[in-house]
Amino acid sequence: MAGEPVNVNEFEELAKEALPKMNYDYLSGGAEDEYTLKENVEAFKRISIQPRILVDVSKINMSTTILGYKTSSPIMIAPTGLHKLAHPAGEIATARAAAASDTIMALSFASSCTLEEVASSCNAVRFFQLYVYKRRDVSELIVQRAERNGFKAIMVIVGTPRLGRREADIKNKMIIPELANLKGLISHEVDSDKGSKLEAYAAATLDPSLSWKDIAWLKSITNLPVVVKGVLTSEDALKAMEVGVAGIVVSNHGARQLDYSPATITVLEEVVDAVQGKIPVLLDGGVRRGTDVFKALALGAQAVMIGRPVMYGLAARGENGVKTVINMLKDEFELTMALAGCCTVKDITRRHVKTEHDRHRCRI
Repeated sequence: MAGEPVNVNEFEELAKEALPKMNYDYLSGGAEDEYTLKENVEAFKRISIQPRILVDVSKINMSTTILGYKTSSPIMIAPTGLHKLAHPAGEIATARAAAASDTIMALSFASSCTLEEVASSCNAVRFFQLYVYKRRDVSELIVQRAERNGFKAIMVIVGTPRLGRREADIKNKMIIPELANLKGLISHEVDSDKGSKLEAYAAATLDPSLSWKDIAWLKSITNLPVVVKGVLTSEDALKAMEVGVAGIVVSNHGARQLDYSPATITVLEEVVDAVQGKIPVLLDGGVRRGTDVFKALALGAQAVMIGRPVMYGLAARGENGVKTVINMLKDEFELTMALAGCCTVKDITRRHVKTEHDRHRCRI
């Protein structure tokens, strides 16, 4: 690509140039037809922004609070696995970029670096993403390690009883590197000569019996707030509140699980309406512009999380690439706030956007 990237999307091309095909396909790919992967991005484009004019926007304040922790903007780093597939420094580089940008990072259970290494690398506010294993003692041990090392919340992944069918990984016969946090606890060796070894590993280790009753078990083994990531319906949002979670992430897991599940931005408002402000609602999936951040907040999200753009920045430029990606989105978001007539994130309201549903209702 000629010249320096001027937006987050251009980092994907740099990442593709920098990475082996198997690595790039793993980071960029989605499930099956990749319909939801495309829709996560396209659905944002069908929402228009309704700006207010003649507002004094000489001072813009993007800062907010997420689960009680102050941060420079409502943009977080989503939990994504195996950062060393993108760059040798892995999650340590990502965490340092988060700290430098005053951005909260959620660390994946499948990180290439141990949670202890990440915790000692910088002073970023960190949450920990947990998959629950068939061996509950392993999950409990990892939660205890996260709490002991200063992580501030447990983000449990739901809606993943089995791994989605990622056809690029099958074709590439994806090799799974050893997961640093599971070293000595669960073997990463699997007996499979067909397709993705990652899929075979997930089938052998993840617990498909995980259900709502197990949230009580998870809350019993930690003093940290428990956030449920993977909610897409009002019914599940209400159930999440019923079992006492501290927050919800509206997520389809980067469109890597169930294809033809809805784009997250299209169901955000349904979840927000169900929750009625009682617990925070976050969103991930498809955020590529500062305008996307603005739209999500207008529809009720407290913050958004970015996944693939961080990985592309890491692949292209290491720690500096991640910082650039975060700062690009923050700069675009600040500009969007100013042009829309909003001085603080609290000024962003539902009346600042118009969705397809709004336009349909007007025609009726």
